[in-house]
Amino acid sequence: MRLADPISSILKHKSAAVLTIAPTAAVYEAIAMMAENGVGALLVVEGDRLTGILSERDYARKVILEGRSSRTTAVAEIMTTPVIFVSPESQVGECMQIMTDQRIRHLPVMKGERLVGVVSIGDLVNHMLLAQRETIRHLESYISGTPL
Repeated sequence: MRLADPISSILKHKSAAVLTIAPTAAVYEAIAMMAENGVGALLVVEGDRLTGILSERDYARKVILEGRSSRTTAVAEIMTTPVIFVSPESQVGECMQIMTDQRIRHLPVMKGERLVGVVSIGDLVNHMLLAQRETIRHLESYISGTPL
């Protein structure tokens, strides 16, 4: 596990299900879905096409602070678009850099026009922690002369 690993290696260990919502849905429905599933963002999909991403940050800044009603505001009115995304071949380090530079916490993964998953900053951090643990285990084995 390294920074050069492809994002597909992280997706293999995640559920294949990606939480999506229609752009016409009420923001209230989206926030309820996020709370129910313990996630901070939903991908906005119209048919088979990714059209946006809706995060808790969008809700806070574009509904709460603007005095809108989450029951009457459509997801399309506050979603972030265009969506920044990566391919399954994108490297973990590259994705971490994109998320840092763009100040985002969720990154959809697209294979051509098809949505194949989403990774969060937490997924990337966990990947790096596992890589560090593996390196430490190898070093301890080397130092002690104990084979792995």
